[in-house]
Amino acid sequence: MIAIIRIAGQINISRKVAEGLFRLRLRRKYSAVLMHPTSENIELLKILRNYIAYGEIDKETLHELIKKRSQPLKKGQKINVESVISELEKKDISNLSIKPFFRLHPPRGGIDAKKHFGVGKGVLGNNKESINNLIRRM
Repeated sequence: MIAIIRIAGQINISRKVAEGLFRLRLRRKYSAVLMHPTSENIELLKILRNYIAYGEIDKETLHELIKKRSQPLKKGQKINVESVISELEKKDISNLSIKPFFRLHPPRGGIDAKKHFGVGKGVLGNNKESINNLIRRM
C-alpha cells in the first residue's frame, strides 16, 4: 500500500493539480489516503509530487493509522482494525466500513522544508520508507 499525504494548501495551484488532488480525496492540507501501487496511480503521483508526500507504508504504521485516525461511515459504529486491514488487501478502501481518507494533525516537530525528499531536508515527493516516520509524527 502507498500512503499519500497532502502537504501544500489550496492557494496558487493549477486547475489540473487541484482536480487530481480532489479526485484522490485530498481536499485539505494534512489529509491522507491509501492506494494500491498500480502504474496509473504512480503516474498520477509523479504529476502531483510538488504538493504531496507519499511512500510505502508498513504494517505497524497502517495498524496505528487505522486505529487512531479512521472514522466509521455511520456515526457510533465500532471499527475492527484487523478486519479492515485484511479486507484492505483485497478491496479498495472506499468499499470498507471506514471513510476513505484520514484527517491528520500537523507533524509534531514541524516540517523541515517544503522541498523534495532527497534534495535537502524536504518532505515532498517520494519519501519511500520515511513516510512511516512522518505518519507517526502526525
